[in-house]
Amino acid sequence: MSHAVIAATGLFTPDQSISNAELVEAYNAWAERFNADHAAEIAEGDVAALTPSSVEFIEKASGIKSRFVLDKAGVLDPARMAPNIPERADEDLSIMAEMAVAAARQAIAAWGKPVSEIGAVLCAASNMPRPYPALSIEVQQALGIDGFAFDMNVACSSATFGIKTAADFIASGSVKAVLMVNPEVCSAHLNFKDRDSHFIFGDVATAVIVEASDQAGPGGWDVLGTRLKTVYSNNIRNNFGFLNNAAPEGIGAPDKMFVQQGRKVFKDVVPMVSDMIVDHARDLGIDPATLKRMWLHQANINMNQFIGRKVLGRDPTPEENVIILDEYANTSSAGSIIAFHLRQQDMAPGDTGLICSFGAGYSAGTVFVRKRG
Repeated sequence: MSHAVIAATGLFTPDQSISNAELVEAYNAWAERFNADHAAEIAEGDVAALTPSSVEFIEKASGIKSRFVLDKAGVLDPARMAPNIPERADEDLSIMAEMAVAAARQAIAAWGKPVSEIGAVLCAASNMPRPYPALSIEVQQALGIDGFAFDMNVACSSATFGIKTAADFIASGSVKAVLMVNPEVCSAHLNFKDRDSHFIFGDVATAVIVEASDQAGPGGWDVLGTRLKTVYSNNIRNNFGFLNNAAPEGIGAPDKMFVQQGRKVFKDVVPMVSDMIVDHARDLGIDPATLKRMWLHQANINMNQFIGRKVLGRDPTPEENVIILDEYANTSSAGSIIAFHLRQQDMAPGDTGLICSFGAGYSAGTVFVRKRG
């Protein structure tokens, strides 16, 4: 029976970037304005004064130094504090589809085969622009791909869940190749007025082509095993949806955006993911300490370092535990794929690595891969 191979990847990066210093300047200007407007209530104790942010605070809390965004001006405008992304006509390609298509075309070019060999398109992302028609079908049409397509959302773990789904399609013989895309406009659901999280996210899109080993050319990565896990938790939540987007308090209400209880998330997720990686590796006959590289979800440098130590049994080197969130920030489902896309070329045939994601749900996915000759 043919097994799955990760044959190619692609990456779309917006051309606008925001440094921590720029983001802090905008947030502090807004916070100063808020405190001045509510001075009387603050003096009476009815309203809490907002604390300024700082570059040092952001880097210590997250390891993030900058992020790419679709609209820098809107985010840095103290009177707006949100990206300005105009709606497009129904007949025009949507912004998320446009990002996904750009990443997909790069992956297809690297793959070097016609799109007629792709039998399915999966769009796996933390947010979708609409309930239907599926974004994946829009991408499918834009690329001229036959077959079928559907969307899936498992928050930050969407990409690994997508790879697992693609690998299962390959194993069953349903299709010979799958295109999975991960467009993430995270800036659109981030509350830039919240000091504890205003720095977390960036925008990006990634693409992965998974194909059957019996038709794969040289190179690429054998998928050795995939595993998924979910545990329900409210500690990371976004209440925006078609059932409540007309809430009286308005779409911009804090609970209609990204919210999390970071300390609880760290306490819950880090041991869960570490144990999952170690258990899955051993079930596959892999000594986790021998992993050449880990491409973990890029949420928080402290989480990644802790998981790396637990899995390898020592402090990992920068080559072993890839960090790209300093430049890209948290890009939800796309983070581990960005790391994989950018930091794999130096690995030798036979080297074993791990693509791993974790996030809201809670959800977690592990994909062990081995470099092909």
